[in-house]
Amino acid sequence: MGQAFCCVQVDQSNVAIREQFGKFDEVLEPGCHCLPWFLGSQLAGQLSLRVQQLDVRCETKTKDNVFVTVVASVQYRALAEKAADAFYKLSNTRAQIQAYVFDVIRASVPKLELDSTFEQKNEIAKAVEEELEKAMSAYGYEIVQTLIVDIEPDEHVKRAMNEINAASRMRLAAGEKAEAEKLLQIKRAEGEAESKYLGGLGIARQRQAIVDGLRDSVLAFSVNVPGTSAKDVMDMILVTQYFDTMREIGASSKSSSVFIPHGPGAVRDITSQIREGLLQAEAA
Repeated sequence: MGQAFCCVQVDQSNVAIREQFGKFDEVLEPGCHCLPWFLGSQLAGQLSLRVQQLDVRCETKTKDNVFVTVVASVQYRALAEKAADAFYKLSNTRAQIQAYVFDVIRASVPKLELDSTFEQKNEIAKAVEEELEKAMSAYGYEIVQTLIVDIEPDEHVKRAMNEINAASRMRLAAGEKAEAEKLLQIKRAEGEAESKYLGGLGIARQRQAIVDGLRDSVLAFSVNVPGTSAKDVMDMILVTQYFDTMREIGASSKSSSVFIPHGPGAVRDITSQIREGLLQAEAA
């Protein structure tokens, strides 16, 4: 309807291409323009100046013969000052960009092993961007940015990589667990050694106290009861200890049965053995 009145509207972020008798005449900026069709002027089309994005999926092979799918995201836009070149020189901009992306990726990735491909994806993106910038600037397009957004190995390769990673982590965990058990055993052994050491000190002090108490008792009894020797006192104390032990064994319901000689002669033998043991210990 606007062209019937020789007027045409160009939207914001767009430019229009005006032709006269089929030949390029002028690039129209956003706004309202007079287009006298009776003088051969016509609107050939409009060109968007917005940033556009093209996602390209490219399958290729790495240096270690692993097939991967590389997903590249190319952001581009037409230049207003080169709108005529962008409109007339390319019939399919997206296909042209995709061809250049395929060419660069399939030239770069086969030089790298799989792990290096993941590590150097920024370098691959930079190579794609430089090649596109150099090629597309002649057609009136600017490459804003190129990103390698994903690298997808074959499903079997991905599963194998996950298994390798899991095995490595399990091996590391096993080593840490073994080290923890080793430390635990060392600490337990140190604790047992310290416990035995302290127990030994307690037993030694207990025996020393018993010996001191017996010595004091013998001396006190010898002083208070004239005519008794230290040997008589020791015999009496040992017999008393013997009967106390027998009473405790018989009074306890949970103790195991212990059979020992308990006649008068046996008591005298036990007394002699204990006394000899004490005398040998003092001599040592």
